[in-house]
Amino acid sequence: MPEAVLFDLDGTLADTAPDLANALNRLKAEQGLAPSPLIRLRPLVSNGVRGMLGVGFGITPDAPLYPALAERFLHFYASALCVETRLFAGMDELLSHLDNSGIAWGVVTNKAERLARPLIDALGLTARCACIVGGDTAARPKPFADPLLHACSSTGIKPEGCLYVGDDIRDIHAGKAAGMGTVAAAYGYLGSSPPIATWDADAIIAHPLDLLRVLEKH
Repeated sequence: MPEAVLFDLDGTLADTAPDLANALNRLKAEQGLAPSPLIRLRPLVSNGVRGMLGVGFGITPDAPLYPALAERFLHFYASALCVETRLFAGMDELLSHLDNSGIAWGVVTNKAERLARPLIDALGLTARCACIVGGDTAARPKPFADPLLHACSSTGIKPEGCLYVGDDIRDIHAGKAAGMGTVAAAYGYLGSSPPIATWDADAIIAHPLDLLRVLEKH
C-alpha cells in the first residue's frame, strides 16, 4: 500500500467543468457573443484559462486581448467556483476508504492556489486533505515534478511512497519525473492529450473506485 495518494483536481478529483463553462459564458455574454455548449468545453477544462479562451474566443495567449479576457474570466470564475462543481461519483467513498486505511491524500493541480484552496474548502475537504498544491505554489507547474515534490516535502512522505492520479498526460509525466507511481483517470476530461493507452501510466482506471484495486497491487 502507498503511504499517500495525490490527485489532480479538475477532471480527476472533481467535475469542475460546469462552473468553468458558466464563467466563460458569462464573459461571452458580456462581449455580446453566444454561449459555448458544455459538451464542447468539457474536454478542454484541463488546459485551464488557455483552453477555455481558446475554444470560446479562438485566441491564444499571445493575442492582444488575451490578458484582459483572462483576468475577466478568472473574476467570473472566482465569484462562483463551486456552484455546480461536484466530486466525481465514487470519489467520496474512495477518500473515506483512504482516510479509514490511514493513507494520506492530497491535491496537486495546475489551478492557481488562490482558486484551488477555496474550491477544496467549498467541497468540504480541507480538514481531510494532507496538502493542497497549486500551479503557482512551486517554481514550475506540471509537467515538471516541482509541485509533486513540494507535496512530498509538505507531507513528509517520499515520492516512492506516493501514487499520483490525473486525467492529462502532463500529470503522468510529472508523476514519473517525481519518481511516483502514476494512475491515469480515464473517466476525466483527457483534453488534447494523445490516447490514454500511450501515456505510459502504471495503471488506468475507468472509475474512481477502481483505484482500490490499484492500491492492493501497489
